[in-house]
Amino acid sequence: MSEISSDRRRFLRGLGAAGLAAACPMCLAAIAESATTGESSHAAPHWGYEGEGAPDRWGSLQPNFKVCDLGLEQSPIDLNGAITADVGGVDTRFAEMRLRILNNGHTIQVNCDAGSYSNIRGERYELAQFHFHHPSEHLLSGKNFELECHFVHRSAAGALAVLGVFVKAGAANDALAPIWNAMPTKEAPELGAGSSIRPADLLPRERGYYRYRGSLTTPPCSEGVLWTVYKQPIEASPEQIRRFAALFPVNARPAMPLHRRYLIEAP
Repeated sequence: MSEISSDRRRFLRGLGAAGLAAACPMCLAAIAESATTGESSHAAPHWGYEGEGAPDRWGSLQPNFKVCDLGLEQSPIDLNGAITADVGGVDTRFAEMRLRILNNGHTIQVNCDAGSYSNIRGERYELAQFHFHHPSEHLLSGKNFELECHFVHRSAAGALAVLGVFVKAGAANDALAPIWNAMPTKEAPELGAGSSIRPADLLPRERGYYRYRGSLTTPPCSEGVLWTVYKQPIEASPEQIRRFAALFPVNARPAMPLHRRYLIEAP
């Protein structure tokens, strides 16, 4: 057996109830990516993207973060070497909604009212929230984009599915404008910005995508997440990108190994 397999066996034998709760698919609804800061009430190092809490140390910060180190289906990945297959489209039904926004210390997040959802492989996933990373977390043939937006969904059974959208420098994005105008510059609870947004306008027109099984890209890095990452990026102006980067110079986890997973490229 390889060293990582041995570590994984010891980890699974020793995992307590808290760790199982974080890893089981039924419990994922409570730990949607970035829905909380990922911290416990105990005094533990603060996870982040540099220093003592950097991604290469996440697995040692708390017992229920061990999947970040030992998991074999971690996200993000480099989208390269995919197998072409038609696995069906993604039917998104995002409604216009009031803007509910927060800075959780790790990203700018928009919490979504009930009623927006996506049908993926015949299953309905409700849109819970979306948020942003700088630079993109997923790579496309080894290269980052300037930003990446993650639309986090949850099924009735508690499973998670995430739609990833790359953002490249280009024209100003009107759909981003109300979010950027309201985004808090410091960590703070959710606030209602008094305006409405149209999340559907943040999706690309062309809907070819990559599909794979992965994880949350933030602690506790729970696996079993169904990822769909669109091939076509949307655009944001250099000024819009700079405004986000001023708040979060780097809030992207490095790409993780694919291991024995299949990466599917859908036309």
